[in-house]
Amino acid sequence: MDWLLDPFAVSFVQRALVAGMLVSILCALVGTWVVLRGMAFLSEAVSHGMLPGVAVAYLLSANLLVGAAISAVAMIGGVAWVTRNSRLSEDTGIGLLFVGMLALGVVIVSRARSFATDLTSFLFGDVLSATYADLVFLVVASAVALAVSVLAYRPFVALVFDERKAHTFGFRPRLAHIVLLALVVLAVVASFRIVGTLLVFGLLVAPSATAYLFGRSIAVSMIIATLLGWSATVFGLLVSWNADTAAGATIAGLAVLQFFVVAAARSARESIGTNSR
Repeated sequence: MDWLLDPFAVSFVQRALVAGMLVSILCALVGTWVVLRGMAFLSEAVSHGMLPGVAVAYLLSANLLVGAAISAVAMIGGVAWVTRNSRLSEDTGIGLLFVGMLALGVVIVSRARSFATDLTSFLFGDVLSATYADLVFLVVASAVALAVSVLAYRPFVALVFDERKAHTFGFRPRLAHIVLLALVVLAVVASFRIVGTLLVFGLLVAPSATAYLFGRSIAVSMIIATLLGWSATVFGLLVSWNADTAAGATIAGLAVLQFFVVAAARSARESIGTNSR
């Protein structure tokens, strides 16, 4: 049983466990709305669009989280501008800004050789280096996401299921959409330090998408997504410790694997039920 208990006897793994569980809560709260609203592509673009802001903040010795937030907001603002001022769809605007922001970030990074090592941490995260300050920030971010999800529950539900009726009932869908975008930015900015921009998308979407397969209510889906994120965190840290793999990537990979396992089991069950009739 040493392989099961030894990893969690180490202090930095304990902090990584808590950090991963907090990220799972935050991503479940936000990811459920993202999946229901069909905003997965935008969420991925936001996570990549933070690179220029982080790179500039690094070069100026400023706060990386502030740089990430500014860049993410600029990304969303750019998508809105392209969609509003052209005949192009939102997906096209997202694709344009996705590539543009990522390219700008790489150009900035290429001018700062010393950022190369830190870039790896930015892209893939370093959950094992989580600090107590990171944990506090994640607690605050999760509390904000929970409060917003509760206070804006009815507008969010109306928005994700029927935007036209939401407007008719006076729920102000445009404002609800902006608030939801703000939650996405919060989740991505708060989580990238732990699992990286390339992997935060996995925890933001995979557990919530898996929970969606169970066909439960929104609140129950959030709980299921949280539990799935916790299980991916625990088993991901165990695999990482014993197999010497990257912790963040292992956690995100297991979160995605859970989806395919549940989807395959559901498909097999439906096939058996059809054949038995």
